[in-house]
Amino acid sequence: MKERLWTKSFIMLMVGNLFVFMSFQMLIPTLPPYIKSIGASGLEIGLVTALFSIGAVLIRPFIGFMLEYKHRKHLVLIGAVILFAITILYPLSSIVLVFLFIRFVHGLAWGWSTTVNGTAAVDVIPFSRLGEGMGYFGLSNTIAYIIAPSLGIFLYNVTTFTNLIVISSILGLISVVLLALVHYRTPEAVINTKRENLKFSYLGSLVEKSSWYPAFITFIICLGYGSVSTFIVIFGEEKGIDQIFLFYILNAIVATVARPITGKWFDEKGPIGMIFICIFATFIGLWLLSYAQTNFMLAAAGGLFGIGFGCALPILQSWTLSITPENRRGVANGMFFSAIDLGIGLSGMIFGAIALFTDTENLFRISSLFLIIAIVLTMAEVRKRRVTPKERIVS
Repeated sequence: MKERLWTKSFIMLMVGNLFVFMSFQMLIPTLPPYIKSIGASGLEIGLVTALFSIGAVLIRPFIGFMLEYKHRKHLVLIGAVILFAITILYPLSSIVLVFLFIRFVHGLAWGWSTTVNGTAAVDVIPFSRLGEGMGYFGLSNTIAYIIAPSLGIFLYNVTTFTNLIVISSILGLISVVLLALVHYRTPEAVINTKRENLKFSYLGSLVEKSSWYPAFITFIICLGYGSVSTFIVIFGEEKGIDQIFLFYILNAIVATVARPITGKWFDEKGPIGMIFICIFATFIGLWLLSYAQTNFMLAAAGGLFGIGFGCALPILQSWTLSITPENRRGVANGMFFSAIDLGIGLSGMIFGAIALFTDTENLFRISSLFLIIAIVLTMAEVRKRRVTPKERIVS
C-alpha cells in the first residue's frame, strides 16, 4: 500500500509556495524592459538576472548549513517575509544602479526562500513517492508560470510599474500567511544534531559531493534557458508579437499535464531516459522560438518548453535529493537551486553582452549549444555507470 502523499501539510505548503512564486514570477518578464526604459544598456539588462542569481548562490550555503540543525518553520517564514519586504522597494529604483542593488538583495532573499521551501517539501513527502511528490510540488511553480508572467505583462502594459509592484507585494503577503499555517516536519537526524557539533565550510555547504552530477546537468541546461527568461519580452517587441503571455501559458499547461507522468516514470524507472526527452524537447523549442513570427509559433515553442525545461527540473531535483543523505538534503537542495540561478544568471550576463552584436533570435540559437552539451554529458554518465537509459539510478 502506498504511503499517503496528500496530507494537509503538503497541500498548505504547496499553496503557500504557489503565492511565493506568483509574487516573484510577475516580475521576471517585466524587469528587463523596465530597466531598459530607464536607460539600461544590453549588458545592464543582463545584470538584472546575473546579480539576482549571484545573490541567490551566495546565500544558499549558509541556508543549507542551517538546515542541517534548525527546524523548518522559522526558516520558511523568515524567507517569505524578506521576499515581501524587498519587493516593496522596487518603486524606489528609478536609477539603474539602485535597481541593480535591490535586485542583488532580492536574490539573497530568493536563495533563502527557495532552498528552505523545497527542503520542507522533501521532508513531508514519503521517500517512496519522492519523484511523484516533487513533481506535484513543482506544480505550485508551474501554476504560477501560467498566471503570474501573463498578469505581470498585462499590468506592465496597462498601468504603472508601481501598481505592478503593489499587486506583487500583496501576493507575497498572502504567501506569508499561508506558510505560517503549515505544520512542518523536521527529520530526526536534524533534530538530534547540535550546532556546536557542526563545523561550517562554505564550499562544503555549497556542494554536496554525493549528488553534484545532476545539479551540474541542471546548471548546463539553465545556461541554455537563461536567454529566454531574459530576452523573450524584448524578442516579442522586436518581432511585433503582442501575445507573449501565450508562451508562458502553453509552457505551464503542458508541464502541468506532463509532470505527474514524468514523476511516476522517475519513481519506477529512474531519471536518465526522461532527461534525454526533456533536453531534446527544450532544444527544439529554442529553435522554434528563434523563428517565431506569429503567436501560434510562440505558443508551440512554449508547449515544447513545458515538456522540456518544465519537466526536466523536478526530475533533476528528485534525482539530486534521492541520492543525498537525509541530513544533507538542505545542502543538496541549495546546490540544486544555485545551479538554476547561477546558470540562468550567467546566461543573462553572457547573452546580454552578445546582444550588443547580434539579434535576439540569434541569441536563442546560440544558447541551444548548451543543450547539446547537456545531452553529451548525460550520455557520458550513462556510459560511466554502464547502464541503459531506462535503468534506475536512484538509490
